Amino acid sequence: MKKTYFMAAACGLLMAFGATSCEKSAYPGYKMTESGLYYKYLVENDGPTAQLGEVVEVDLAYYLNDSLMYSTKDAPEPVYDLVHEPSFAGDLYEGFTMMHKGDSMSMIMPADSVFLKMFNSRIVPDFVDSASIIRWEVKLVDIMTEEEVNARIQAAMDEKFAAADETLRAYLAENNIEATPTESGLIYVCTQAGNGAKPEAGKKVKVHYTGTLLDGTKFDSSVDRGEPFEFPLGMGYVIPGWDEGVAMMSKGEKGILYVPAKLAYGERQAGPIPAFSNLIFEVELVDFE
Repeated sequence: MKKTYFMAAACGLLMAFGATSCEKSAYPGYKMTESGLYYKYLVENDGPTAQLGEVVEVDLAYYLNDSLMYSTKDAPEPVYDLVHEPSFAGDLYEGFTMMHKGDSMSMIMPADSVFLKMFNSRIVPDFVDSASIIRWEVKLVDIMTEEEVNARIQAAMDEKFAAADETLRAYLAENNIEATPTESGLIYVCTQAGNGAKPEAGKKVKVHYTGTLLDGTKFDSSVDRGEPFEFPLGMGYVIPGWDEGVAMMSKGEKGILYVPAKLAYGERQAGPIPAFSNLIFEVELVDFE
């Protein structure tokens, strides 16, 4: 936005090194850095500021002019961001390096620069013009090293997987399902014996299946489609619980796979399947090479 850079030049003679204010700011109450970032502390604390290469945990929202476009308010997990070199003069990451732990800051920057350089859009959307601005409202919750945040994320994941395992154990106990889990934790119950031959890794198998959540919600079924599903066994084309479970079956065998979340889609949501979900599959090994 030309006006922003014009203001940066106009204020240049009044600036000391670093960040300062301009008496005739384009945005009342905001100061402007030498690079053209308009900012306003809503809460300012003491202590070290975020540095390049560190990770910040943030609560933030951004507005296109006065319209809210995105907010982390309803994010299911903490939001982390690696502090890196600004993608353009006066972007969000410059603001991060001015913030201390616990600070809240409002920042204003040209919308076209944000879309093209921060969001890596190939074009500026039609609803954005040269006068449009992006306003960020940011609370810097914490400042960490990459190692610290990775450890925090892993600990949170381990806790959720442990909770999922306990949920599966409770389900099996409640439904009087007694079966010895494999070393990985997979549980397989045969309901109809096959002919004895079992597929080897790399062989193409053909299976019919119906998949449900523990609450009985059906999320997929080859039986409903009337066509078996084919895939090369043991090659990672399906979830780990399938690769392991189908390898335990012989041709014509039917059974039920009780798949722990860690052997299913893990921390990922897969369509109608929530993250950290244990899954149940009724499976028939129709044929294999």
